[in-house]
Amino acid sequence: MKLKPQAARAGYVLAGGRSSRMGADKAFLNLGGSTLLERAIALARDVCGEVGIVGDVAKFEGYGNVIADLYPDCGPLAGIHAALLHSSFELNLMLAVDMPFVTRELLEFLFAVASETDASVVVPRSAREFQPLCAVYRRDFASAAEEALRAGKYKIDPLFAGIALRVVEEQELSRVGFSEQVFFNANTPEDLRVAEKQR
Repeated sequence: MKLKPQAARAGYVLAGGRSSRMGADKAFLNLGGSTLLERAIALARDVCGEVGIVGDVAKFEGYGNVIADLYPDCGPLAGIHAALLHSSFELNLMLAVDMPFVTRELLEFLFAVASETDASVVVPRSAREFQPLCAVYRRDFASAAEEALRAGKYKIDPLFAGIALRVVEEQELSRVGFSEQVFFNANTPEDLRVAEKQR
């Protein structure tokens, strides 16, 4: 029996940030009747056969399968690392909890690109910046993440220079109907108000 495409891939909601600029845990903030966490989980479930939350187990255990960082307090790279070690799938979506404008169509597009390349990471680039928290990772990226974390290097982007990378440029995204707005981050109360108005 042939599996449906989404059954052969995993999605992880990265919810381990400190939310210091927001003044409250972003995951539980409401936007349009749902929390940012609920929205991200629902989106991941739309496109993935297995979904996990990377963050504090006690805080999120009522929302699904929660994976704790193996390198606590080391930022999103540690979350990606923990997710990839947990995953039994080759293609793995990493999605930050605070990106309210990401759509199912965008995620399906990224998975489609990932299925056509052997690159370790398929990452969009918008406004000249990588978007590593809305990207598709193969499990082999875990070794690069592990090496960096052991060395005390916690930034994701510098690792891309040493791996097989497939960049989805802004022009490519635009051609298939996506604007840079889709990568909007809700980091402050004002950002959340903007998201509510533009929703």
